[in-house]
Amino acid sequence: MPASSPPPVAVPPDGGGHLKRGVLGTGSLVFMVVAAAAPLTVMAGVAPLAILVGGIGAPVAYLTSGVVLTVFAVAFTRMTRYVGSAGAFYAYIAKGLGPTWGLAAALLALVSYNALMIGVYGLFAVQAQATLADVFGVDVPWPVIALVAVGLVLLVGWLGIDVGAKVLGVLLVLETGILLLMAVGVLVDGGASGLDAASFTADAVFSPGMAGVLAFSFAAFMGFESTVLYRKEARDPERTVPRATYLAVGFMAVFYCFVVWSVVQAFGSEQAVAAAEGDLAGMFFTVIETYVGPWASTLMHLLVVSSVYASQIAFHNAINRYAFALSRDGVLPRWVGTVHPRFGSPYRAGLLQTALAVVVIGVFAAAGADPYEQLLLWVNTPGVVGVLVLQTMTAAATVAYFHRRNRAAATPGAVGAGVASGVLLAVATYVLVDNIELLTAASTTVNVLLVGIVPLTLAVGTAAALWLRARRPERYAGIGEGADVDAAPTPDLLATTHDR
Repeated sequence: MPASSPPPVAVPPDGGGHLKRGVLGTGSLVFMVVAAAAPLTVMAGVAPLAILVGGIGAPVAYLTSGVVLTVFAVAFTRMTRYVGSAGAFYAYIAKGLGPTWGLAAALLALVSYNALMIGVYGLFAVQAQATLADVFGVDVPWPVIALVAVGLVLLVGWLGIDVGAKVLGVLLVLETGILLLMAVGVLVDGGASGLDAASFTADAVFSPGMAGVLAFSFAAFMGFESTVLYRKEARDPERTVPRATYLAVGFMAVFYCFVVWSVVQAFGSEQAVAAAEGDLAGMFFTVIETYVGPWASTLMHLLVVSSVYASQIAFHNAINRYAFALSRDGVLPRWVGTVHPRFGSPYRAGLLQTALAVVVIGVFAAAGADPYEQLLLWVNTPGVVGVLVLQTMTAAATVAYFHRRNRAAATPGAVGAGVASGVLLAVATYVLVDNIELLTAASTTVNVLLVGIVPLTLAVGTAAALWLRARRPERYAGIGEGADVDAAPTPDLLATTHDR
């Protein structure tokens, strides 16, 4: 075997195999998480709408969301060392609230992350189609672009997590670099009429539209919790996973706030909202063309496409690890969790995710649906709501876990953070649902159906858990326990049985 070839991954007789161990450091984990959020895409594509709805106080909304999620991370990462499974939210919920809630959360996680990922193929197709037409004069149908992207995402996921981390690292540096270049250009020129701090005044922060901006600001952090999905592939996960989680959330909160504030300064605090209203889609491109140059605007168009692609790779990897964990816990068929013997990737889970994406894209294309207004907005919305619900449930699970199962490991800070973040996330979820039309631009009927997917999924998951408890008690007992762990996870200090 050539020296550059990856080492083979041991495959036991059942064909399961193991994920690559110790290949991700703190930096790689941060790249995976921040790339999933697609900073350039959420800034250029969504932040102008946040300015239009919330006014010049919009930068504070991103900072506030980051603070709430940091509080959540205190309890979340404190519990990490006692969770052996790579199942992220569902494993935490199973340990804290019991297997029934755990399986319901697992199903919601699969639906939510698939919705987030598959919907974004519509955005990728729209952005790539426009870029190909504007820059190269080529007109390609959007379904073709979306399906090519599906194949390219599968390829990187198939080659292993270390390859994916390197690709994401390069793409993330490029997309954050172009945003930083734009912001610095504004600062150097002093903005439209001098720099000011009007965005941080009480009048701006508490303006009526700011509640609605939370719908955009929390969505900008989607996937930050996926650090724990890679604990089996991380080096020293008890240190790197919490560190990467805090770094990712902190970076995104400060970076988003700074970039949006710089755009407000580019037009001036008095004119920024009018500028957003006049050119919602082109607001960021106008700023970078004005303060940096036309070449930078062209480059930003290209990097928006790579930003979406990076996000798809990150979500593809996250979904595969959810499916892998569920397979090893006995909830999904064992073959779903089979690991590639050479690349150490859960490639069969990747094939299933890819097949689902192809089917959904095909259905929307056959129906003549708009790739942005229907495929992106409609499919994404249940995913955004579902992840916020999962975060709220996980906050409650951390409190229950430290109170009922592991009091010796509890700290006042962790328990207090669990309670506070649970309340704050529940409020954020309510505000998001109450302003859901801002995300969907759809009718009330469509919005009710889209939001209704979340409780329906939880109900189906609960029914499946109750069936498992009655018919397959051994599988029910294994939910969230991480059956594929090579070495036993750190035991609960005050172990008790799950509710069954």
